[in-house]
Amino acid sequence: MTNLDATPAAVSPVRPEARTTVDEPPESRLTRARRSWRRNAGWRYVILTIAVLVSVFPFYWMFVVASNSNAIMSQFPPRVIPGPNFLDNARLAIEGVPFVSALGNSFIVASAITLSVLFFSTMAGFAFAKMRFRGRTGLFTFVLGTMLVPQTLGLIPLFILMGNFGWVGELRAVIVPSLVTAFGVFWMRQVVAGSVPDELLEAARMDGCSIFGLVRHVVWPSVRPGAAVLGLYTFLFAWNDFLWPLVVLGNTPSNHTIQIALRTLSDTYYVNYSMVMAGTLLSVVPLLVAFVLFSRQMIAGAMEGAVKG
Repeated sequence: MTNLDATPAAVSPVRPEARTTVDEPPESRLTRARRSWRRNAGWRYVILTIAVLVSVFPFYWMFVVASNSNAIMSQFPPRVIPGPNFLDNARLAIEGVPFVSALGNSFIVASAITLSVLFFSTMAGFAFAKMRFRGRTGLFTFVLGTMLVPQTLGLIPLFILMGNFGWVGELRAVIVPSLVTAFGVFWMRQVVAGSVPDELLEAARMDGCSIFGLVRHVVWPSVRPGAAVLGLYTFLFAWNDFLWPLVVLGNTPSNHTIQIALRTLSDTYYVNYSMVMAGTLLSVVPLLVAFVLFSRQMIAGAMEGAVKG
């Protein structure tokens, strides 16, 4: 017989953390990501600040050397604050070489090469990405294969070719061999393939656009951010090119580019580093201007891939 007066078995209490509340929704993944980002934001800003300081320090040190005398920079430890001699060193650099004409020659060469590479690379990239023709894959593979050939391997044949044309010592000997690059074709092919939809091209063809009309009105507005990145890269490469201009322009000082002109500032037995750095700093100014002009397009080109991904 069951004892009704018996004490019921003790029931274990439920822990507070084990209880589930229905009215509180679970934390979303986006909220957790935002919370994690805010928690680690301080370290990210520290890393970015260090990266900016490391990137800017070469320019700062260049200005420090250019604004002090050569004797002061030879001391140990070297001075790390700017001095008052920058204008004097810059004047010596400008008077020591045909600085203004060399700067103009570099601007002509870099601008001509950049415009040519953008034009031909955009046309070729559009052809490889959106047009169907026999041998397209093989031809594109051949273009990529030329990137594996070192540039120094073609110096002697290219110099002989320029000599046969009678272009040795002239600026066109520097410009013509770089009118189009394999990297530019590859870059613009990838940009066109990812930025220009086929439906938009078909609609433009139905409206009667020719090939050049497609490139001008459809392709170019879509690939402008990527073309800005290629243009800035090409301008920097053409401006800083030293070996080929030295080979083909070495005997004509009037056609020297800025890199060759800066080389002549260094004497065989004595080098005025302050003067050389002052001239180098002046030669970097056009590059900084080009970067400022194209920076918005570069950021747009970089963010375009991130948004699409």
